[in-house]
Amino acid sequence: MTTTDIKAVFFDIDGTLTSFVTHKVPDSTVEAIQRLQSAGIKVLVCTGRAPSQMKVVLDTMPISFDGIVAFNGQYCFDEQGYLESQALDQSDIRVILDWLDQHPDVVCDFGEKDYVYFNHTNEALQQTWSGLGKTAPVQYFENPRLRALTHETFQISPFINPELEDELVGLCSNIRGVRWPPDFTDLIPADGGKPRGIQRFMKHYGITREQTMAFGDGGNDTDM
Repeated sequence: MTTTDIKAVFFDIDGTLTSFVTHKVPDSTVEAIQRLQSAGIKVLVCTGRAPSQMKVVLDTMPISFDGIVAFNGQYCFDEQGYLESQALDQSDIRVILDWLDQHPDVVCDFGEKDYVYFNHTNEALQQTWSGLGKTAPVQYFENPRLRALTHETFQISPFINPELEDELVGLCSNIRGVRWPPDFTDLIPADGGKPRGIQRFMKHYGITREQTMAFGDGGNDTDM
């Protein structure tokens, strides 16, 4: 395979496009992406972030990405009107809400298309957000009992260890967890994930897996 065979390249945001040290996108990365686009290669974002959480990073880059894979593959769109998405099953959301009622100390965020909110805060959340520096999204707080079942939810991210993750996932019917930092897990549909989002764009563009490349740094990137 040569570089001329590649038709699309997917980039994670945190730790890939941005540095956890400088909290910026290096000029060399911007130049490399511009060279790809000049060669006719589509460049897309593939992230666990919600669409509303990306602007704090992408607005600093002089680049118009060809497409976005958000919520670890659950919400795919571009500026030309393409959109495919897969929300969490409401039955699983109910299970998660019941579990959170039994574990009131657990901090958790709920991801909608245009809004992400937490049930409450704690030290672990603030440490994670501090580590993101100026790329950290704004925090909002809501009672998920009053919102999660009436608004389409694509991802739920509790700050729990792997043992509690296994317990919670085991109670659900169509959920799996993916992690990039150790502090929390992103709960998504069991058949979802970043590869599923990439496949959606491959079908949209009419290209094959061999014509794509993907770059990431976290556990939720390993199966790309």
